[in-house]
Amino acid sequence: MKQNEAGFNRRQFIGSVAAAGTVLMACGGPTPSAKIPEFADKAPDGKELKAGLIGCGGRGTGAAMDFLNSANGLQIVALADVFQDRIDGCRKSLKENKKVEIADDKCFVGLDAYKDLLATDVDVILTATPPYFRPIHFAAAVEAKKHVFMEKPVAVDPVGARTIIQSAEKAKAFGLSVVTGTQRRHQRNYNATFAQIKAGAIGEIRSANIYWNQSQLWALKKKPGWSDLEWSIRNWVNWAWLSGDHIVEQHVHNIDVVHWFTGMLPKSCVGFGSRQRRVTGDQYDNFSIDYVYENDMHVHSMCRQINSCTNNVSEFIMGSKGYTNCADKIWNSKGELIWEYPYPKNESGEKIEELSPYVQEHVDLVTAIRTDQPFNEAAATAQSTLVAIMGRMSAYTGKQQDWNTVVESAFKLGPEKLNFGSFKMKEDIPVPGTESKTR
Repeated sequence: MKQNEAGFNRRQFIGSVAAAGTVLMACGGPTPSAKIPEFADKAPDGKELKAGLIGCGGRGTGAAMDFLNSANGLQIVALADVFQDRIDGCRKSLKENKKVEIADDKCFVGLDAYKDLLATDVDVILTATPPYFRPIHFAAAVEAKKHVFMEKPVAVDPVGARTIIQSAEKAKAFGLSVVTGTQRRHQRNYNATFAQIKAGAIGEIRSANIYWNQSQLWALKKKPGWSDLEWSIRNWVNWAWLSGDHIVEQHVHNIDVVHWFTGMLPKSCVGFGSRQRRVTGDQYDNFSIDYVYENDMHVHSMCRQINSCTNNVSEFIMGSKGYTNCADKIWNSKGELIWEYPYPKNESGEKIEELSPYVQEHVDLVTAIRTDQPFNEAAATAQSTLVAIMGRMSAYTGKQQDWNTVVESAFKLGPEKLNFGSFKMKEDIPVPGTESKTR
């Protein structure tokens, strides 16, 4: 796709989401007195809202619970999934945990089940399918004029990310609210730290290191009777076309924190990765990416999924006057702690657990809907997703990737059409420095 066809150049792409990066951000006053944003534990009462869930696996069922916990007057009334057993499990969980019963005629099964769900009278769509499907489902939800909660990442390739951006613009025109699964933007300690950084606590941001190093995720063996497509979708975290690889599917959280805290996107990157331990799928075990920005700032991105190794999931940003862990602490250039997030405590001085950011996302979504103050973070998450995709493309090919080239790329993962009978899955492991077609 050419630049003028896509409607995005680098500056326009950044500017199109400049106002969509944060929820309830207030950062007045010089550090260390930057105002800590206020959050409500529940959304205000108001119009009864009915939601439908697309993608009824573990994360989708969790999102449905989080939605119901975010306010009064909320309902889950419809379910859609490719597989009947996923719907059965979700219905059982909703009934046992929330006393919610979903009618048989509001449960839809199959690759096109989302269309039947969107034809119901739901107000809100919760979508937690494998990331490959998100651009398709989001576009359809916006066309149906539904508010949306959408898990991250929002795409697996540049074409899908552009689709999200275009749908986000349409959602804005319709006055719809959209919240994505980048929950750190809805986490109280991160927001308070962000306010301090914006107020100048560490000066000009110079560099960052971000990590998502953990053990390997689950993997399913193919069962008798499963087609290649069924196995792929059930085993989706192991296939790049469905998940984007783990640099996109999980590490996007850390990448998004840098995007949020700096307000910048990289101009290029060079990275590498490898596959050493995986037992199924076509993904890498590890990635190491050097992102370069217009001001010559470098961000080192590291992610790994290998068992029995040192784990680390965190962000670390350095500035001209100090540095921060982004979550709850700031140090000056001498290494002295100058600010710490004031976690609430009880009368005994014990830390009180704050509202889960997974619930806070839905509190913020319902609040935006009921107060008629539309909020839309889909485009910002699409940008962060593209940064992750750019890193993956560099590691897979062994070549430098430039932001404009990636944004304008016509590359698309996955088959043109999904069919349970004819789809054939094959492992095509990317080999850097070759002409491998897998990107």
